[in-house]
Amino acid sequence: MSTVIEQAVQARLVASAPQMETVPATLRYDRADPFAVRMAFPPPATLEGTEVSWAFSRELLAAGVDGPAGVGDVRVRPFGYDRTVLEFHAPEGIAMVHIRTSELRRFLKRALGLVPSGREHLYLDLDHNLAELLRDAC
Repeated sequence: MSTVIEQAVQARLVASAPQMETVPATLRYDRADPFAVRMAFPPPATLEGTEVSWAFSRELLAAGVDGPAGVGDVRVRPFGYDRTVLEFHAPEGIAMVHIRTSELRRFLKRALGLVPSGREHLYLDLDHNLAELLRDAC
């Protein structure tokens, strides 16, 4: 059984122009980091021309598909009947993307199948993480 889930999604970039540009993105969940979800945008989809990846909590994504969630760098909220808005706040500005809520729910269902909610702590390798920290400190 794989310990990583990746799912390609089409994100519609919200801009000041009336048309929204569709950009590819990848959602990623790794059982080795059970509390986090990552969303990556490839170089052509970013202003810098390099891949940009955001990490945020799986719980935030799950809450945000049903109601507004988040107060920090990543915020998630429903938009209309079938879309969810993800806002990414950085010093350079705010990026907002719309994603089909059904795609996010499918991704979350797969992630919950890999690591059930409330069981994340069972998948942490604290001994390994501590050894890595101590090794880096020396």
